[in-house]
Amino acid sequence: MRPALEVADIFRRHGDDFRAAQRGRLSPDQRRVMAAIETCRTAALGGHVEQCDDCRMVRVAYNSCRDRHCPKCQGLARAQWLADRQADLLPVPYFHVVFTMPAPIAAIALQNKAIAYDILLKTAAETIRVIGADPQHLGAETGMIAILHTWGQTLTHHPHAHCVVPGGGLAPDGRWVGCRPTFFLPVRVLSRLYRRLFLERLQAAFDRGELEFFGNLAGLTEPAAFARHLKAFRDVKWVVYAKRPFGGPEQVLKYLGRYTHRVAIANSRLLACQNGRVRFCWKDYRQDNKSKVMTLDADEFIRRFLLHVLPKGFRRIRHFGFLANACHTTKLARIRAELRAPEPAPTVEPADYRERYAILTGYRIDLCPICGGRMVEIGVWPRTPPTRRAPSRCDTS
Repeated sequence: MRPALEVADIFRRHGDDFRAAQRGRLSPDQRRVMAAIETCRTAALGGHVEQCDDCRMVRVAYNSCRDRHCPKCQGLARAQWLADRQADLLPVPYFHVVFTMPAPIAAIALQNKAIAYDILLKTAAETIRVIGADPQHLGAETGMIAILHTWGQTLTHHPHAHCVVPGGGLAPDGRWVGCRPTFFLPVRVLSRLYRRLFLERLQAAFDRGELEFFGNLAGLTEPAAFARHLKAFRDVKWVVYAKRPFGGPEQVLKYLGRYTHRVAIANSRLLACQNGRVRFCWKDYRQDNKSKVMTLDADEFIRRFLLHVLPKGFRRIRHFGFLANACHTTKLARIRAELRAPEPAPTVEPADYRERYAILTGYRIDLCPICGGRMVEIGVWPRTPPTRRAPSRCDTS
């Protein structure tokens, strides 16, 4: 069922005014995302015409934009990704480790997204790999899935990496080395190494001339100023924390389903868009996840949403160690042999996209909403270019 209010509705009502006010300050990626969300599942993208073979009811099913920032387009992608991961699960404890960065470093990341976010994910993986390989801790090759999130509950910029890690690894002689059921690696040790590696890689990127600075960070273009800026964060605590281990593989998939294809805000959190202001609910993690309501001007809501547009082609979900794409088939087979775990059953992909959708999501899109009969495609709905409304500074709808 369609939510009463969607991000797309806010963009359609206030997007033209926002673009006009921002003029040249919006990046091509941000403009592309706005256009995709505005036209998603509308006549602008075309679609197909269906008719019930029983009651003869006719409906038009419009195409999705399939943009990864669109709140409406993540369901099928998430379901397919989870189905693909089912075969990778092992009968071992799984741990959830989160890597964050101080706010002033996050400000640099906002102006250098592709480089800084890449450093974040690779440094998180390298930190777990190095500490895991240390004989004083695990002494084995680890594997992990790293997921980039860039937002907080109120849509502010808060880049961090969620890492899902099997509790153990492959020893140099090929044996599986398991960790303790409730403890993976020491967080304090992880934090210190993560801080050092991150700052080293950020400095290296600066030395290669890859970083850009503008606005209140423009002074950091000078090498001495940048070095002083980083030095201030070599002795402060960088927050790395481990959540409670998952209960089993099923809980891992349930967790991944919530996090992998999440966008900055779900449509279900939106409450109202009236008189040029947007109301949405959020959880205050500092007050035991207490539910609260925030109200923002529509322009500020759109600005915050667009903070989280990723550079085109950036991979926000990555696999490392024995879960890396290049080697996971061979190494997972070796691990299952060590654990005497059965091989996963082969999956068969149905040719019909409606059957595939039903299998992945549990929802039938080929049934008539009126009588339950089968919907049959009878034609194509052509693309219809959207018409722009005249900009208005106040929208009371």
